[in-house]
Amino acid sequence: MDAAEIVRAGLAESAELHRRVAVDRADIVVRAAEVMLEALSSGRHVLVFGNGGSATDAQHFAAEMVGRFERERRAVAVVALTADTAVLTAVGNDHGYDAVFARQVEALGRMGDVAMGISTSGASKNVNVALERAKAKGLVTIGLTGRDGGETGRLVHVHVNVPGRTTARTQEVHRTLLHLMCELIEPGL
Repeated sequence: MDAAEIVRAGLAESAELHRRVAVDRADIVVRAAEVMLEALSSGRHVLVFGNGGSATDAQHFAAEMVGRFERERRAVAVVALTADTAVLTAVGNDHGYDAVFARQVEALGRMGDVAMGISTSGASKNVNVALERAKAKGLVTIGLTGRDGGETGRLVHVHVNVPGRTTARTQEVHRTLLHLMCELIEPGL
C-alpha cells in the first residue's frame, strides 16, 4: 500500500466508525451530555480522566468547558485529573499508579458530581479504580470506551462505547463525541 492509499484507508475506516456510532450510539451520547449539564447547572463538578491520548482528550474537554466551546458563557467546573503533574507523581510514588485518579476523586468529588473516565481498552486499572471510588462517593459515572467497553463499560452508569478495532480510530471518534457533548451542554449553561 502506498502512502496515499494508507491515508485513504485510514480516513475511510474513521468515517465508517463515525457512521456506526451516529446510527447506534447517538442516544447514549445525548444522555451523557444531559447528565453533565444537569450537574453543571446545579453547581456540581465534572471530573474527567484517562491515560495517554485519553488524558489529552480529558484536558481538551475541560478546556472547552471552562473556557468556551462555540460561544461566550459562564465558566463551569470541569476538571481534568490528568493535568497536575505534582499530584500525579506524588500519588503515583506514594500510593501506586492505580491510585492517581482515585485519590483525586476522593479529594475533589462530591455526591452529585460526575466522573467521566476515558479508556479506549476499557481495561485501564487506574481509570476503573477511580470510577469505583466515584460510585462509592455518590458521583454519577460516565465511561467513554472503545472495543467492547471492557470493565469500564460494566462499571459506569452511562456507557458511551465506540466499537473501534484500533486505538487511533477509537480516539478519533472520542474527540468528535467530546465536541458534540460540548455542543449539547453549552446552550443549557
